[in-house]
Amino acid sequence: MDTIFALASAQGKAGVAVIRLSGPLAHTAAAGLTSSPLPPRGMRVRSLHAADGSRLDDGLVLTFQAPASFTGEDVAELQIHGSTASVNAVMRCLSDTDGLRLAEPGEFTRRALENGKMDLTQVEGLADLIDAETEAQRKQAQTILAGELGGLAERWRRDLIRAASLLEAVIDFADEEVPTDVTPEVQTLVTGVMQDLQREAEGVKIAERIRTGFEVAIVGLPNAGKSTLLNTLAGREAAITSEYAGTTRDVIEVRMDLAGLPVTLLDTAGLRDTEDHVENLGIELARKRADAADLRVFLTEDPTELGVQMMDGDIQMLPKSDLREDGNGGISGKTGQGIDQLISHISCVLGERSTSHGIATRERHRVALNDARTALGAAMTVLESGPDLYDIAAEELRTAIRALETLVGRIGVEDLLDEIFSSFCLGK
Repeated sequence: MDTIFALASAQGKAGVAVIRLSGPLAHTAAAGLTSSPLPPRGMRVRSLHAADGSRLDDGLVLTFQAPASFTGEDVAELQIHGSTASVNAVMRCLSDTDGLRLAEPGEFTRRALENGKMDLTQVEGLADLIDAETEAQRKQAQTILAGELGGLAERWRRDLIRAASLLEAVIDFADEEVPTDVTPEVQTLVTGVMQDLQREAEGVKIAERIRTGFEVAIVGLPNAGKSTLLNTLAGREAAITSEYAGTTRDVIEVRMDLAGLPVTLLDTAGLRDTEDHVENLGIELARKRADAADLRVFLTEDPTELGVQMMDGDIQMLPKSDLREDGNGGISGKTGQGIDQLISHISCVLGERSTSHGIATRERHRVALNDARTALGAAMTVLESGPDLYDIAAEELRTAIRALETLVGRIGVEDLLDEIFSSFCLGK
């Protein structure tokens, strides 16, 4: 096993930079820089020197002994002054050390997975935590990183192994009279797992939206003030505004944090009939994005004239209230009237929807959950035929168990790992 190293903190000037090493030579390499022995586990303030004896920097050296480390291997961390020159000098010395190499993206976390320190769902939770921009995303990622989804999968797996073992015990003693009918207990175990799987699978869509962001589309006729409203909400000139109808041809996206939820606002082309081919393309795209959005804001007096169906939670507001004698129920990006009410409405609707999310957060999770549920449904059907088909029911239970093992990365996910870890930085 190679010993790897990388800068674990952000690139650029900082008060402190952290360089991480992991592998069998991690402690030896760190001790070589300090020219003094280091404890298997602990921290020491040391001066770091190059091979020729020249002083590199002063820093804090932390050592962790396998398996009690992030990667499950011997680990050392060098906390030095965060100047670009200091970091480059230390990294150069490590590069020149025999047996050491620069880590690949996500390699520290990959080793933690391979050494049983994390399951695949926790790896995904760590990636989400690194990318988290809002409070809801942080909380969701922390839940996954803490191993709650993996814990659920392990509990389901234990119940299904118990159910399969009961059936196989009957199969093993097929020539003898078994005093107890195991079918009721097996059905109870399987039913409980199926209910949990269904609940988690149904919550994936909302959980994934929290992870990737909700979409809120602003729709209306040309010159309804959509772009002005978007700019006001964004606090910057994100979209071009003019008095000419049809200025917006493409969908303009602005990402925001609303009440701790990630929200992408969509400024769409004005919806109308036109002979302009390019504008028609923009209008067609606007309708598609509006239909697919989680929430729509209609800037119009009559939503039916836009050709986009209002859904539960959508909001209608009268456009350009600053030009109306009666501004009730209106909104204006120029004066700010109605902005607070709009933000409150969006936050309330999306917040209520977020309460129904489960722990599973990705499409991969949903597929594994549904595969397991399908196999369990088949097992329940076979169980109704009695002990003669217990071998088939047991095989369906084993299929469900394998689906749960793909969920946590025990089997069948090798083709996913390179894609997952490619999003990590070198020091993670």
